[in-house]
Amino acid sequence: MDNNNIIEFSIEELLNGDSLYVIPPYQRNYAWGEEQITQLIQDIIDYLPKGNSSKVNYYIGTLIVYEREQNSTIVYETIDGQQRLTTLSILTSVIQNKKNYKLKWFNKLNLAFDSRKNSTQTLQAVFEDHFPTSKEYNTGIKDAYELAETILTNKLEEHKISLDTFAKFLFNNVKILRVPVPHDTNLNHYFEIMNSRGEQLEKHEVLKAKLLGVFNSISDEVEKLKCTNLFHLIWEACSNMEKYVQYGFIIDQRHIVFGHNDWNSFEHKNFDDLKQKLDGQLSFALESDEQLSIDEIIEGKTFKSLYQEIDESPDRFTSVINFQNFLLHVLRVQTREDIPLDDKRLLSVFLDQKLNVLQSDEDKISFAKTFAFTLLKSKFLFDKYIIKREFIGGADKWSLKRLKWYDKNKVSYVNTFGLENNDQELDDNKKTLMILAMFHISIPTMVYKHWLSASMYYLFYQDEITATKYIEYLEETVKSFVFNRFLSKNPKEYYPMIFEPENIKTPDWDIEIDEEKLTFGKITNNLLFNYVDFLLWKKLAPNDAKIKSYDFSPRSSVEHYYPQTPMDGFPKMEDIETLNSFGNLCLISHSKNSRLSNFSPSNKKEFYLKSIDSVKQYLMMDNSIPEWNEDAIKKHNSDMIDLLKIELTQIKL
Repeated sequence: MDNNNIIEFSIEELLNGDSLYVIPPYQRNYAWGEEQITQLIQDIIDYLPKGNSSKVNYYIGTLIVYEREQNSTIVYETIDGQQRLTTLSILTSVIQNKKNYKLKWFNKLNLAFDSRKNSTQTLQAVFEDHFPTSKEYNTGIKDAYELAETILTNKLEEHKISLDTFAKFLFNNVKILRVPVPHDTNLNHYFEIMNSRGEQLEKHEVLKAKLLGVFNSISDEVEKLKCTNLFHLIWEACSNMEKYVQYGFIIDQRHIVFGHNDWNSFEHKNFDDLKQKLDGQLSFALESDEQLSIDEIIEGKTFKSLYQEIDESPDRFTSVINFQNFLLHVLRVQTREDIPLDDKRLLSVFLDQKLNVLQSDEDKISFAKTFAFTLLKSKFLFDKYIIKREFIGGADKWSLKRLKWYDKNKVSYVNTFGLENNDQELDDNKKTLMILAMFHISIPTMVYKHWLSASMYYLFYQDEITATKYIEYLEETVKSFVFNRFLSKNPKEYYPMIFEPENIKTPDWDIEIDEEKLTFGKITNNLLFNYVDFLLWKKLAPNDAKIKSYDFSPRSSVEHYYPQTPMDGFPKMEDIETLNSFGNLCLISHSKNSRLSNFSPSNKKEFYLKSIDSVKQYLMMDNSIPEWNEDAIKKHNSDMIDLLKIELTQIKL
């Protein structure tokens, strides 16, 4: 690779039309969804200068390209980075198409798709903000455009940032590197290597090595080895978020750590207590007397014979969070401080703000031990009490399960609460699962999973965890988020709501719903819709089989059930306030909204009643409502606000 041709571009320079980029046929389709788009926008906002600080550049990554000639024009075939490049083009189109905001330099697209005419046409429609019904579109690109517009609007509102401030920073201070490959490169082979190459060191691997390093100051070699080995054992057992932590230990260790002939309890006081109990299994010699590098420590070279090969069943669970973000939640639990949940800051948070500010070796050793113990206990609680996506029987679903030990060390997964193998009844396990699923799909971006911090904080410090108390805590948490932040005239921050709830309630404390925040364009978080769906599910499921079987799924499109722009032959609603009220809104998937947004309520009903996207919408389609008009919308709006007010009067802080 010729490093002399590596060029740094601002986003304006990248997209201004001076160069043409093409996505080759061997690349997969555009695949970014809500989580990735949200993270991109949030990352840019995070790097905006605060206060009087000067602007800094934010480097967004690289584009690996192959320069070739096409129709007597030089084009850049994008080998790596197409998802980012396409999203930047979409996001720039969103800004360009905002009312009264025009970019003089963005007068044409400079991105196209080889052999994918449909994708190129869709991107052009995005650029023009014009989607003729006579054409078919790439739903991934079209959905991304709608998502980007919604997410950007909400993020700017949430952080009190103007569109102009965001746009100027994006186009001038966000940088990307274009890296060309040599002309004699076999592109198919290179692409295969790029997609199977070993990854560079992850931040959590570097962090592990740094924390392990603090034990080098222990003078007693045997004690040092035991501490190092136990720390490594814990870290590796917890790092696979797709498997239950018990599988990170050999069978003899499971009996010690998670209960003899049980594997479902955790009753240790601290790191040293656990070290004493595992004493006989931690005194293994080093493989080498030489000083080991960070890479060698990460690879586990220090820990010969610590692990035996574990016969594990294939992965069947998908975690709602990755390991790096989980580490930040654990640090929150340990310190009870307002730790940022941005994994880009993992090393700076742990090292610059915590470990490196400690003066003595003893304090650093104590910090590493405490964190390792907190990590292990937290992962055990996470596996048992936080939902996962489970793939079984050819389908995936939400699950809330614990590990169960049987004779001869056989295990199975059973429901955490209630009847062990009951997935149909409205028992405590189902109620807990529904609340957690509601949280997760409402806030898919990891940097905002404050609900997970709240849950882990509660679980970690409970002497006894019961379904009743856990459900009560989760319900009070969602109430606090909804009424103290999303619907309040004086929004509160997440940290005091989670860690200092007693400080929110002051002598003159009063929560009042700001009903303007229940109207189209003012709703800042999808948790509001999903919370209403949960309340309706809890109330109506016992007597309605269809609602009883309702399951939360990712949805991010706010639909006007009575359309804003009806198709020909259906009257437009003149009362805009009623049209945009909460009574006429529901949350559905983007694909459904884009296909049916202009249809009349009766036509939508024929399609939507096949499956429930939203319990609220299901009520809006009730056959007892003769016509979905202004009166019907006003009544439904009043019913939903009353539903929220009842919950508001019962809030306990």
